[in-house]
Amino acid sequence: MKQNTIARSAGFLYLVVVITGTFVLGYFPEQFAMPRDAAAVAKHVATHEALLRNAIAAAVVCYVAFLLLPLVLFKLLCEYGERAAVLMVAFAIVSVPMSLMNLRNLLDILSIVTGATVTDASSVEHLGVQITRSYTAYRNGLFLSKIFWGLWLLPFGFLVFRCGVLPKLLGLLLMGGCAGYLFDFFGGVLMTGYAETRLAAHATQPAALGEIGICLWLLIVGVRGGRVTESKKLTAFTL
Repeated sequence: MKQNTIARSAGFLYLVVVITGTFVLGYFPEQFAMPRDAAAVAKHVATHEALLRNAIAAAVVCYVAFLLLPLVLFKLLCEYGERAAVLMVAFAIVSVPMSLMNLRNLLDILSIVTGATVTDASSVEHLGVQITRSYTAYRNGLFLSKIFWGLWLLPFGFLVFRCGVLPKLLGLLLMGGCAGYLFDFFGGVLMTGYAETRLAAHATQPAALGEIGICLWLLIVGVRGGRVTESKKLTAFTL
């Protein structure tokens, strides 16, 4: 009963991360995409100010939930590989201050728009350049965070796969998600025009399937009966 309570707590936190993360990383960028004309940027952001404020608030909720999630998962899964569980927590938590610091770029944009005094066309264009620079820095920060969004899935997926109380398929998808995130990062860095390739469109799909799947399983089903053997519990996971 206690394990199922922990599992459903983890599932709830994961659901918060999935919902807010989908809004911040999916819906917001699509709606907030900057126009190429610098003179039109300030007006575009002013028009979407409510969306920007909601994205900042949702991001804070997402990152706080993601700070708590691996700690709850540690309680649930540490008996199946303590070293793997420690790595899972470490990789996940490292990404949180990175993400919060990166969020300052959106706050900068909000400050620019709400505090700007526009006197002529050159001022409008200057504001547009400032906003575009901050938004580019924000997107680059998200891109860098992909490293740790991927790395934490490897030990997490490993623990899900070997624990015997959660579906092994979800563990495989999570570990595949780690590979997908890392491929997406290094592909973007090393390959010119990578963003336009079919690989870029599908690289993080295993992570999405695995994370949504494990979220719903923990929340609805919890953990199945049974335990792995003592030898499996005591076997340390090393990379």
